[in-house]
Amino acid sequence: MVSLVRRRPPLDVALVVPRSGPAGIFGPSCEACGTLAADELNDAGGVLGREVRLRLVDGGQRPSLVAAQVGALLDAGDVQAVTGWHISAVRQEVAPVVAGRAPYVYTPLYEGGERTPGLFLTGETPDRQVLPALHWLVRELGVRRWCIVGDDYVWPRASARTTRAYVRSAPDVEIVDEMYVPLGTEDFAPVLDRVDRSGATGVLMFLVGADAVRFNRAFAATGLDAHCVRLSPLMEENMLLGTGPEGTAGLYAAAGFFEALPSAAGLDFSRRYAARFGVAAPMLNAPGESCYEGLVLLARLAAAAGELSTPALEAAGRSLVYESPRGVVALADNHLLQSVHLARADGLDFDVLARLADAPA
Repeated sequence: MVSLVRRRPPLDVALVVPRSGPAGIFGPSCEACGTLAADELNDAGGVLGREVRLRLVDGGQRPSLVAAQVGALLDAGDVQAVTGWHISAVRQEVAPVVAGRAPYVYTPLYEGGERTPGLFLTGETPDRQVLPALHWLVRELGVRRWCIVGDDYVWPRASARTTRAYVRSAPDVEIVDEMYVPLGTEDFAPVLDRVDRSGATGVLMFLVGADAVRFNRAFAATGLDAHCVRLSPLMEENMLLGTGPEGTAGLYAAAGFFEALPSAAGLDFSRRYAARFGVAAPMLNAPGESCYEGLVLLARLAAAAGELSTPALEAAGRSLVYESPRGVVALADNHLLQSVHLARADGLDFDVLARLADAPA
């Protein structure tokens, strides 16, 4: 296998992950999981017999700058595919630059609705993640009055629109306030004052990385956690550690992957990750696993298509089903469908409580 990889030109992939900014907390895990995926693919013969090599791009920079750097790599022939975890504002700048030139696998949860040709999406969308989680908390805990707190860009605002549409048809549930803050916000006092005055018993968080960590700390410091739960579709193990155990009471998360998920595929992935990186490994989390997922999806599409042209990959994706660390997944309309789970923070760990959406049959 190794000789086959060496006889063909390498496949250079731009791995666009946050190395700075509020989402920079995810960067080490994303890089490590991308490296694990590349290693495993190369051990199995590469992608179409080509060695996978990663070219890191800091997805935490200004979106236009990220897009310019990806475009320059494509112009120079230095990469032939793009993947990675980066916020939707970055994706919206990168997608037109990549479209028609190379496959692009976007790995985070996102707001839904993306239809750019040649763009494949592995992450959860609100209809299978946020809305079922909200319904569970209403049904099981009776949390009916909600505030929305989000960073001020496309993912929080578009996800909030989907949530409001759902709430309009849900009896006895209401959104009592909605607030947005700039990425990188450090002072959440005005927001918390409004949450307190609203009488909400739940906060739906669309905050990224370090912003969510600061919000959680301040939320607990004000005592709001005594009577108000929090629900986040982007809350992972690094953020729990950053928040600290005193700030995680009443905190719920919904995702397709948790390190604590007791599935055979997930446990095996955790074992391979630990074996590759050892005790000093970055904490395994959903954003990191998504970067592994993105490279594996690219490889499986290429194997099914026999080439890397985006029309061939899209055609191959119409019947693609496989087992990943998330369990059985299937591609539909360029979106990867998967089981989604609800977990409650228990100090610095997650306790997985329920499955919110099933994997495709």
